Amino acid sequence: MESLTKRRASADELVAMVRQAFGDRHADGATFQELPDGSYNAAYLVTLAGPVDGRDGKPGAGACDFVLKVAPDPRLRLLTHEVDLMRTEVDFYRWAGQAAVPVPGVVHADFSRTLLETDYAFFTRVPGRPLQAVKEALTEPELARLRSQLAGITARLHTVTGPAYGYPLRASRSWQGSWRAAFGAMVDDILADARRLGSDLPAPPDRIGALMHRHDGALDAVRRPALVHFDLWDGNAFVEQRPDGTWRVTGLIDGERAFFGDPVAELVSLALFRDLADAPEILTGYPIELTEDVRLRLTLYTAYLYLIMGVEGVTRGFDSPEYARFRQRVLELLDRQLARL
Repeated sequence: MESLTKRRASADELVAMVRQAFGDRHADGATFQELPDGSYNAAYLVTLAGPVDGRDGKPGAGACDFVLKVAPDPRLRLLTHEVDLMRTEVDFYRWAGQAAVPVPGVVHADFSRTLLETDYAFFTRVPGRPLQAVKEALTEPELARLRSQLAGITARLHTVTGPAYGYPLRASRSWQGSWRAAFGAMVDDILADARRLGSDLPAPPDRIGALMHRHDGALDAVRRPALVHFDLWDGNAFVEQRPDGTWRVTGLIDGERAFFGDPVAELVSLALFRDLADAPEILTGYPIELTEDVRLRLTLYTAYLYLIMGVEGVTRGFDSPEYARFRQRVLELLDRQLARL
């Protein structure tokens, strides 16, 4: 689906960004291919002729490949938590790298908004393909092993501890000293977005907020702000087949929606549209006891993710029949989560 948030760069702008990041000699002869996946940033595969000194690119046939991401125009209508997301993505990769989590390397980031009116960054290219693109060709055991491996990688990610809870954004209301306060602000923000954007939901925003806030006490069990990706659906996990025929996870991408909070929240997108109890392969890689308290927190985080998915389409300009059917499904799933509260 085409998204209004994709700020595509002109040919001259692409060359200018390469020149600023890598110098004049690499700007000449650089080639660009727009990457169609994703619905927020514009992204390009950038191939430079010859290796780049001091950069962690992927050489091949005398060339070096990078991924360039261009953030949306900041003047667009965006969700409250979508401010400066590319800055979060850059920070996420640096934080995750400290825990030996396979993520893209940050090659060059420009947040000055002088060359463009928005942020952009170059990253190293993760080998392989998205799990979403290959999973239909995998056997059930192969897919289960990859999901288990992915869950194990996220367990490493969650060893990274932040200085506070919530979204690490400038002037974010969610940046708080407790997870209860942070998640409460996150919920309030997305419900305010629903009102502002006129998004219809299964219940009035005030009613949804009351249902979710009545369980704030369950969040006090979270005593450490762990780094959470929160968007680990199959499109954001890259995999490749080894020479011996086995598969491995090669990297996690699109970390711009990361926050510091409850690691249990990660399990929502790992088991997207499924009950975690029906995803034993994830629990094998990330063993956790599904206590009543954990299930309640999972319900809160699942409802929050569905709220985002149910509201964000307005800012993307999605209006196709396909999207309408998808959104209807999300709202039905949201209604089921709210019924549990």
